[in-house]
Amino acid sequence: MNVAKKKPVHADEFASFMQAFQDMVFSTATRLLGNDRQAEDIAQEVFVKAYEQFETLKESSSAGGWLKTVTTNLCLNHLTRYRKRWRLFSEMKSDDNDDEFDVEAAIDISGDDSVFDMLSAAEQQQLFEQALTRLPDHQRIPLVLYHFDGMAYEEIVTHINVSMSKLKTDLMRGRAALVKAMQPHVERTL
Repeated sequence: MNVAKKKPVHADEFASFMQAFQDMVFSTATRLLGNDRQAEDIAQEVFVKAYEQFETLKESSSAGGWLKTVTTNLCLNHLTRYRKRWRLFSEMKSDDNDDEFDVEAAIDISGDDSVFDMLSAAEQQQLFEQALTRLPDHQRIPLVLYHFDGMAYEEIVTHINVSMSKLKTDLMRGRAALVKAMQPHVERTL
């Protein structure tokens, strides 16, 4: 039996590859999981898989997309294993009267919109990331999948196994919660 030998991966090549994509992989995992330690574990898993596929990835122009997809799938698999922890929130049915969630009341912004604009891009990003990690999983995950990963509603519904109305409610409430969580920090920095 003729078994083809795998070409050995050169450590320097893979280290350069990893360095080029490590921030993207880690930030994607952190946004989805809301936990740096878990994100580090997922990032390691992603790069183990990348190492196994390195011969094809190193020449591929879509390596970044492949890594992001693997990262997203591993994060969602990880969260599915711990679904009982967040299912209580994501599977709760809202009251009939709660369908009309008042975004204005939830956001409660009394200042003008330029307050956030006065912060540097780095400060805005830091505030946003901190607020995002404090959101419950049922709000954070759809926000990340929709706004950062560009998934369509139908795709997200399939990935996280919730109804379309639940997804839309979680996205709306998640956006409102982000603004609300960031508001006190913005006011303190000014």
